[in-house]
Amino acid sequence: MPIVLEDMLETIKDRQWALADIDWDAPGAELITEEQKPKLKAFMADLVWIENVGARGFAALAKKAPDETLAEIYRYFHAEEQKHANAELALMRRWGMLEDDEVPEPNINIRLAIEWLDTFADRMSLSVLGTVIPMLEVALDGALLKFLLEEVDDPICHAAFRKINADESRHLAVDFHALDMIGNARLRSLLVHTVGTVASPGLIIGALTYVPLLNKMRDNIVDMGLSEDRLYEAIKRFRKNGDRGRGTRLLTYQVLKYHAGWVINRDSPYHYFADAMVTLTDIYPRFLLRSQPSWSKELTYEPIA
Repeated sequence: MPIVLEDMLETIKDRQWALADIDWDAPGAELITEEQKPKLKAFMADLVWIENVGARGFAALAKKAPDETLAEIYRYFHAEEQKHANAELALMRRWGMLEDDEVPEPNINIRLAIEWLDTFADRMSLSVLGTVIPMLEVALDGALLKFLLEEVDDPICHAAFRKINADESRHLAVDFHALDMIGNARLRSLLVHTVGTVASPGLIIGALTYVPLLNKMRDNIVDMGLSEDRLYEAIKRFRKNGDRGRGTRLLTYQVLKYHAGWVINRDSPYHYFADAMVTLTDIYPRFLLRSQPSWSKELTYEPIA
């Protein structure tokens, strides 16, 4: 059933929460074993930065939204993604994985995604952003959050992620509603967006960033002892939900849909290319990276909204 954006905005406002609502000093941190900590730290660090990538994506979407209600929703989602990153940082500190005000470094694939967002996100069309963001949220954020809860017994972790998952469910509902809305545009408008998309060098660079990012997340899931099939099930959700609406008229949706098919087919030759891209990014010269933009440095474990 289609959502009513005005009602969704009111729900979002009513369901706001703050880090201060969670008792970060409550018992349960001792349930994280020393054996778990190294891999869990790397996993959590990636999750923290994926939330930041999502936040920047929503900030760009807010500028492209066709009406003020949707723009306001995206502004809330931007703040919520930052809050999720802060909550995950607070968990890492609770588990003794960080020293004082230390903030974990993003891996090279996420760092490249941050650079791409900082350079190109505000130039991307609504059809591109409105397709890529739900794919990332389903395949990376949503899947990783669920995997994490299977590995961690700390009740405060579960309490925090109940709040985060509730937010994410609203994000996905709006994501697919917006995808359907974009697909309902007039054919001429869709053709203009398509030509602009194909002709965009930013999109090509973004694709070369996105491919290894997705495969790197798969590798991290496997390193945690989890099955990559669970990530593939999450990706199938993107195709299943997207095929229900008019977003199927978008070139960007069709491209991502077929790419998702390659990703979930482990026998596809695509994986030779994607895995090679992961290897190449692992040796990417760090001195070529620019300084992290200011929007990626707003992390804090402090109990703020």
